[in-house]
Order: sequence, then structure tokens, then C-alpha cells
Amino acid sequence: EVQLVESGGGLVQPGGSLTLSCKASGFTFSSWSMSWGRQARGKGVEWVSTINSGGGGTSYADSVKGRFTISRDNAKSTLYLQLNSLKNEDTAMYYCARGRYDSLYRGQGTQVTVSS
Repeated sequence: EVQLVESGGGLVQPGGSLTLSCKASGFTFSSWSMSWGRQARGKGVEWVSTINSGGGGTSYADSVKGRFTISRDNAKSTLYLQLNSLKNEDTAMYYCARGRYDSLYRGQGTQVTVSS
């Protein structure tokens, strides 16, 4: 059974930083690209970032480029998202997904709230 469990969310002030983690199990993590998506209250799902299976290729939405960094540790079957220079508009539920951000295989998410 594919399982993805996110952690690391919380309340942070504008300009602050957080590191999100996603622990994967039930599949060969190192064989799959992985993505982060987010959904703000009352809005649709938004793609944030994707990393290829080996970790050498990454892509970002324009809204987070230069502020967020995606990475992975295949030995630990764990995906990460480093969030820097956070803005109020980054407030959302963040979740990881196997493959595309809109994959059927997604975690339950971790809430990030940016507020002063």
C-alpha cells in the first residue's frame, strides 16, 4: 500500500522559513519522480515543485522559484521542501505526491500558515 506522510508544517511569520518532509512507503521510492502541491482554503490545487527520481532534476512554479527548494533522500525514502522567505500568500495545505502533483497517490498534507 502506497503511503505518504507529510510533516513539518506550522505557523511562521512573513519572511520566515520551514522545512517540510514526506516519508514514503509501500513502493520503490527511488524509481519515482515526486512532487509537492498545495491548496489554499477556497482555492484549487496548485503545483509547487517536482523532482526526478534521482534528484538531479527539479522544477518550480514561478510563484515559489528562488524561495523554495525541493530535495530527496532515496536511502531514507523521504522527500523534502525547504520554504524560505515565506509570504502570506504561501498559506496553504501542502502535500506530497508520487509522480505528478495531481496523482491519485498523495498524502494528507501538512498545514503551513504564514501570519504576523
